[in-house]
Amino acid sequence: MIVLGLDVGTKRIGVAISDPSESFALPLAVMERTNLRDDVKRIAGLAREHQAGELAVGDPLRLSGERGPASESVDRFIAALEKHFEGKIHRVDERLTTAQATRTLVDADVSRAKRKQIVDKIAATLILETFLNRRRGARGK
Repeated sequence: MIVLGLDVGTKRIGVAISDPSESFALPLAVMERTNLRDDVKRIAGLAREHQAGELAVGDPLRLSGERGPASESVDRFIAALEKHFEGKIHRVDERLTTAQATRTLVDADVSRAKRKQIVDKIAATLILETFLNRRRGARGK
């Protein structure tokens, strides 16, 4: 099954995609945010286009593990998405994924302008990798 990973930010949504065997997570796109309704419709359309049956959405918990305003914003996004996407939606702890993605791009000597364009889809890829690894671990038990 194909799974899309989402890094839902206030300005952009990073999107990653798995292969059908769920072995790999690959960066797919960065979508500029417009409004909740249109953003959700675009994500649902992207899921249909790629025949994704599940979504792994980053949950931006605080470092302490508590939920804050960013998590509540993602809650609203997921609630709206559930009305347009028939598959299963999973929440994935995304603490530090954007920082990790940025660090990886800096280490690769990617320019600041180029980093801004791709950091969200790299963060989405890390979220999806986390989900896929956790799923593989659960299946192995």
